[in-house]
Amino acid sequence: MNLITIFTAFSPIEAQLIRSRLDAAEFHPFVADEFSALSTDGYSLAIGGIRVQVPEPEAADAKEFLDAPATPAE
Repeated sequence: MNLITIFTAFSPIEAQLIRSRLDAAEFHPFVADEFSALSTDGYSLAIGGIRVQVPEPEAADAKEFLDAPATPAE
């Protein structure tokens, strides 16, 4: 299974928030490089951030989902 990076965060909190949104929308997200970023101060900047990835067949739909304006919950 090929994973495609659809979002890059420089904060573990932001990466997990995006992962949670994708998961709730029934995508299959994976957060890469989070532990490396947490283990060394500033390391997330050096490695280019914490990557949120999804399987390749979901990438276009997941990007579209993230780019769509958020609608308030009722």
